[in-house]
Amino acid sequence: MRTMVVGASKGLGKALIEGLGEAGDTLIGVSRSKPQGLDAQPGVQIQWIAADLTHPRQAAQQLEQAVAEQGLDTLIYNLGIWEQRAFGPGYDFLEDDEEQIEAIVSCNITATLLVIKRLLPTLLQSTRPRIILTGSTSGLARSGRPEVTFGASKFALQGIADALREGYRQQHLGVTCLNLGYLNTDDALAVPREVAEQQGEGQLIPVHDVVQVVRMALSLSSASFVRELTLPAILDERF
Repeated sequence: MRTMVVGASKGLGKALIEGLGEAGDTLIGVSRSKPQGLDAQPGVQIQWIAADLTHPRQAAQQLEQAVAEQGLDTLIYNLGIWEQRAFGPGYDFLEDDEEQIEAIVSCNITATLLVIKRLLPTLLQSTRPRIILTGSTSGLARSGRPEVTFGASKFALQGIADALREGYRQQHLGVTCLNLGYLNTDDALAVPREVAEQQGEGQLIPVHDVVQVVRMALSLSSASFVRELTLPAILDERF
């Protein structure tokens, strides 16, 4: 299986590169620069593409060319940015920089659409094509969060997933939207999960859990897929 992870240089993306795959699989990381000290699963080959998704059209074309010859089975789009004051008591939509609003929409929505459009013809040649979009609980209805642009961009992912599924059902395209709560991205997979889960005292999700959920989704047969999955922290009062 050949899997591409967009936004793979740190945090959850890096954990996905290190935690996914079986012997003989290839994982393709995409970011502006390759991180140091990657520790892949035994027998998994790692390739890297240096691409800047702040320039969506150029990056999408670059990714298309990179996989055209050897193919692609799964796309995991994990890239996303948010407002400078997001998730803090000082957030106020009226104070948001308008240039930053445009950047969030470009990265979280426009780049997602253009990358999928470019890669979809190659993905559909796979016997089990899959797309996984890293959403957020902030994108759910009545999420309890005030960040306007970030919430709107993550809500858009659900629309993208639903429309793709309708358009390419006969080609067996499975599209999953992961609605993730607040993550503990400080503790990498090398940190034992029982240690990582103590961070945040029930308010943060270890990346280990997200990797496990993605592994489950990718392990299903071609006869089914995970449409949507919400993963909040155990003490998140919104859920």
